[in-house]
Amino acid sequence: MHPLLTRNRLGLYLLAWVPLVATSIYALVARAELDWWHATAIAVPVFLFYALLCLSAWYPCRATPLGKVSFTRLLLTHLTAAVFFSFIWTRASGALVYAILSPEKLASLSRQFLPQVNAIFTVGVLLYLLSVAFHYVLIATEDSRRAEAQAAEARVLARDAELKALKAQINPHFLFNSLNSISALTSIDPSRARDMCVLLGEFLRMTLGLGEKTLVHFSEELDLLQKYLAIEKIRFGERLKTQEAIQEESKPCLLPPLLLQPLMENAIRHGIACLPEGGVVRLTAGRQNGRLEILVENSWDPDAPPRRSGGLGLRNVQQRLEARYGKEAGLRVAAEGDLFQVGLSIPLESEEKA
Repeated sequence: MHPLLTRNRLGLYLLAWVPLVATSIYALVARAELDWWHATAIAVPVFLFYALLCLSAWYPCRATPLGKVSFTRLLLTHLTAAVFFSFIWTRASGALVYAILSPEKLASLSRQFLPQVNAIFTVGVLLYLLSVAFHYVLIATEDSRRAEAQAAEARVLARDAELKALKAQINPHFLFNSLNSISALTSIDPSRARDMCVLLGEFLRMTLGLGEKTLVHFSEELDLLQKYLAIEKIRFGERLKTQEAIQEESKPCLLPPLLLQPLMENAIRHGIACLPEGGVVRLTAGRQNGRLEILVENSWDPDAPPRRSGGLGLRNVQQRLEARYGKEAGLRVAAEGDLFQVGLSIPLESEEKA
């Protein structure tokens, strides 16, 4: 579709022809001694007709893009079109004048402008070529906007693909450990193995459901976290103790899904699992200064050798926060004695923005 065939753009394009119309009206009044009404009745439809004719320059311009066809083809294409449309314009203009004016006024107009018909024809050629130049500028602008839109769409698709890839990395270690625990429990405590299977199934179902969303309520994340901790408590028994301090006003807040589970898994794998006597994992969350502040603390052994995973879960969370919020979100890690802390700070988002 022609890019100018919309109400706003077409109006601006026709507005550019107004100076030509005004000049022609003045010339008809001053030189051909026509009254203002007849001069306007001739000039307006004549130039309106040619303005619409010149819109057709869009199609040969698209067929002969700059830099992709030879100069000879470019020149012949547009010069031929300019001569053809200028010829149609001058003939149609003559027919309009003949239909509007009386024989006396037609004779006066002919005496004034008939000797200049070649000049008028040349003006028509130049106007069409000017329209060609304008359409090439318009094509370049449209191509630039299209390229920007495609680049923006590619960035969005790349970000979505990255988020999906990051989400897929969240649970493999937990899943393998849970299956190993179920396998071990089947021979020594079938009842606990059955309970663990049920909890694992519910956890995976909730994970798949939340993973399809862009944002979820903090309360939904907490529900998923409870399923995860119930499974881990079967594995670790009395060695794993949990504490929560959740501000009620923070539960309706929105955040990317599946953020808390890798933080809690990190606390258990690198903290509680390394302590023979076990320890405590504490979750604190609340709203503060237009942000959602989350803190995960766990007991740990600072002298324990680092695990081979090298903090994959924390890097995963960091990358997801950057993909969603850029520099507006923060993740901080600190260790003080036998206490390890991971804090999240993200801007509050509303349902409308989500």
